[in-house]
Amino acid sequence: NFPFFYFQILEILIFCILLYFYKRKAVKHIMVLLMMVALLASLTVIAVKAVSSMIALSVKGKMQLTYSVFYIMSVLMATSCAFQIKFLNQAMHLYEATAVVPINFVFFTTSAIISGVIFYQEFQSAALLNVFMFLFGCLLSFLGVIIIARSKKEEHLQIPFIDCGHIPGQKLTGKIQPDSHCSCYGTLNKEDDLVKRQS
Repeated sequence: NFPFFYFQILEILIFCILLYFYKRKAVKHIMVLLMMVALLASLTVIAVKAVSSMIALSVKGKMQLTYSVFYIMSVLMATSCAFQIKFLNQAMHLYEATAVVPINFVFFTTSAIISGVIFYQEFQSAALLNVFMFLFGCLLSFLGVIIIARSKKEEHLQIPFIDCGHIPGQKLTGKIQPDSHCSCYGTLNKEDDLVKRQS
């Protein structure tokens, strides 16, 4: 499968360039982090599908677990998932979820679709209308996630904050902080001192 081979070389090259900027140049832009997640996602999708197919065939009686490719794909699946979680957590720490979630969803889904189409040739026997409807459905889901994330961000910005100096229904009875220029600053009041002596 030469198209997939070239596609994987291109993905590895792009991932190495992004990893260089991430590690050496300390570039932690949201697009860099989520592009690395998306590139790893394409490997995860292929590995998961391969492992699940081999397990299903083994259950049906055609033993596949003796082949080394099963264990290679299992290791690839676990490793790619672990690094995806690492970069995604980094993005969630640095940026708001309302920005990370829609971008990650679009990148992840697009990467998974492209890798599936190239490796498994999923659209080879599909009708043109089916391909169009599938892509149109993906576009609608992308727009839906982006709109939902934006509306959540607007709701978050409209949350009212209560000023501790202006609590509704409460009147301030005195100063919040004592006057530092007063001679009794840092000492007990005379009344409090008298009460302590009597007790």
